[in-house]
Amino acid sequence: MNIAYPFDIDGSGRTATAGIDDHIRQMIEQLLFTAPGERVNRPTFGTGLRQLVFAPNSPELATATEFMVQGALQEVLGELIRVEAVNVEADEATLRVTVQYVVVRTQQRQVAEFES
Repeated sequence: MNIAYPFDIDGSGRTATAGIDDHIRQMIEQLLFTAPGERVNRPTFGTGLRQLVFAPNSPELATATEFMVQGALQEVLGELIRVEAVNVEADEATLRVTVQYVVVRTQQRQVAEFES
């Protein structure tokens, strides 16, 4: 059973659940938008991606961010997914992250896009 994110109650009054593909996408989203140090007992969990919305935009920053995101995904979710590509684009006040990955269990290729 995979608990849905964000936490919710379903129509029967129970904790909402998510299918495996949705659950993995939700875990990626949590990792991307959690700041390191935000989680109790997991000080290294997260990427701090939201802080980059206000950073000066440059190709070097985008490349460094792609490597940071890919490393965090491999560290935290490496048993569940195989990351194929990460693309980070900053456009004024919007940060767009595209993650292409393969779900290890099903060998299905997925692409997830996130905006902040």
